[in-house]
Amino acid sequence: MGEGKQQIMAVQMHAQNPIEQFQAKYKEIEEGFKNWLAKQSLPVEAAVVTATNFAQGAFLGGLLGNFSSDLSSSMSSPPPGANFDPNVMNAFQQAQALSGGPWIQARNFGVMAGSNAGISCVMKRLRGKEDIQTSMTAAFGSGVLFSLVSGVSGGQNPVAGALQSGVFFALVQGGLFKLGQQFSQPPAEDIHYVKTRSMLTSLGLERYEKNFKKGMLTDSTLPLLNDSALQDVKIPPGPRLLILDQIQRDPDLKAKQRFS
Repeated sequence: MGEGKQQIMAVQMHAQNPIEQFQAKYKEIEEGFKNWLAKQSLPVEAAVVTATNFAQGAFLGGLLGNFSSDLSSSMSSPPPGANFDPNVMNAFQQAQALSGGPWIQARNFGVMAGSNAGISCVMKRLRGKEDIQTSMTAAFGSGVLFSLVSGVSGGQNPVAGALQSGVFFALVQGGLFKLGQQFSQPPAEDIHYVKTRSMLTSLGLERYEKNFKKGMLTDSTLPLLNDSALQDVKIPPGPRLLILDQIQRDPDLKAKQRFS
């Protein structure tokens, strides 16, 4: 009886954990918001996505601006009439744009995050998929707007500077998209070891798959395997006996042995 009461109290304490309750409520609200948004028209969805991401970007930009406000105050403008190289002036403008106060950074990063999310939302709805073209288009648009708003204009031609920034953003985003795909996709299964992998898994000997591959013992060589071949790839005696016994028990492999 005492144990039963303790278990009930533990369950109640677990259920009343405020952190877990908050996390569960947040996930519920988030899922409900996503489901509601998916049912809206394209203009409504794009506007909501742009606004919410603008707010997030502005918040992060404001935090960054608080850290960089001291640097911004120490950077004075070039003296009037100074004839600096356009590349030097462009670098100076970039430094100023990235070292502004909280309100400047909130505006810059809000525009960049909001435009990227809005363009990406429209592209996904129109094309029905999220791929590298969608990602690079959204990055290009956000780069152009970020350049125009922040003043990083690439010398005396704001349009050219904005286009350069857009291309740079698109190339970086495309590279990151490709890199993310490589890490997120599972490695392709080697078609030459499908039967081998299945056999080793059924025997609980998956760790010896690398030995098979190192010795180039593919599925086609299974009917030909003997103790000497398994010993050559450094498989211990016990697993060797299990593998050879499994091959003898497999009707398909026995048939291949008969005709080989």
